[in-house]
Amino acid sequence: MSVRAVAPVGATPPGPAAMLAAAECVLFDFDGPLCHLFARRPAAEVAARLAGELRRSGCDPAVVAAGGDDPLALLQAVAKHYGDGPATVHAERCLTAEEVEAAAGATPTEHALDLIGALGAGGWLQAVTTNNSPAAVARFLARHGPAVLTDEHIHGRTSDPALLKPDPHCLVRALESTGTAAAAAVMIGDSPADCLAAKAVGVPFIGYAVNERKRRALEDVGARWAVRSLRGLVETARQRVQSREPEAGPLPAGVHG
Repeated sequence: MSVRAVAPVGATPPGPAAMLAAAECVLFDFDGPLCHLFARRPAAEVAARLAGELRRSGCDPAVVAAGGDDPLALLQAVAKHYGDGPATVHAERCLTAEEVEAAAGATPTEHALDLIGALGAGGWLQAVTTNNSPAAVARFLARHGPAVLTDEHIHGRTSDPALLKPDPHCLVRALESTGTAAAAAVMIGDSPADCLAAKAVGVPFIGYAVNERKRRALEDVGARWAVRSLRGLVETARQRVQSREPEAGPLPAGVHG
């Protein structure tokens, strides 16, 4: 699984495979664990287009500049300055349009679709908890066909940017929509905000860290475990499928449950 223990404190907690096996529900962050949203439309270019539109619509250039080349940071900068006024509404709508367009060309994270399928076949509940637009998530999933993740379990950005992670709002909604207790879920995320949101509501957390920079960022906010690949989690999920249906043989790669 290419697992890295991160900052263990006291008794060693169960590793990612055991955490997944014990869970009833898996909460996924979207951009990272499930796909590379800006694979064909780089985030910096999206931020630049969004910044240009906001300046043209009358936003303070200094406020726009505060977002740098991160589209979500730009939205948050506008919301911090303008509150829930028209400028923030316009910024959110423009960002949603950019994300939906990006989702049309987003590439699935390696093993992510296999993991969704294996979890569905193994009986896990699943939900998406993201700072991105739910419309972008829905477009991506519609392209790749994992029907186990339906719209009612996609919990993304609302009209209030203050509720973006690390606020746990989207996780709370996901737990409610799946009828799952926090301790019976597990979240897979790749950012400090994901980890902090999970900690805020008591959801166990598995970091997805493709490099040392991401691993260290997760370590800094107290994440205990991180995986470099989802492959080991796929294998764990398939073991449950095989234990339930041993006569079925190996679950082939790409089967989505």
